[in-house]
Amino acid sequence: MIDPSTTRTGIRRTGEMAAVFMIGDGMLGLLQPTRHVALWRSRVGAVDGMVRPFAGHPMRRRAYGLLQITAGLALAARLTR
Repeated sequence: MIDPSTTRTGIRRTGEMAAVFMIGDGMLGLLQPTRHVALWRSRVGAVDGMVRPFAGHPMRRRAYGLLQITAGLALAARLTR
């Protein structure tokens, strides 16, 4: 039988990892939008489709970076409750 507290801990850790990724990716997009988008351009359609809207639009990527940071911090704050 799986201990419910172990399951809750696993869910919180997964949420924390998602928050860390969102905050970090948001910071890179905010501070270095052109470099960050160029790094993620790809011949794989699904990957490129995620960054294509930001190519040539650094302010759009910066705005999205702020949104990612805000969402990541909100997620992390929610995990403490």
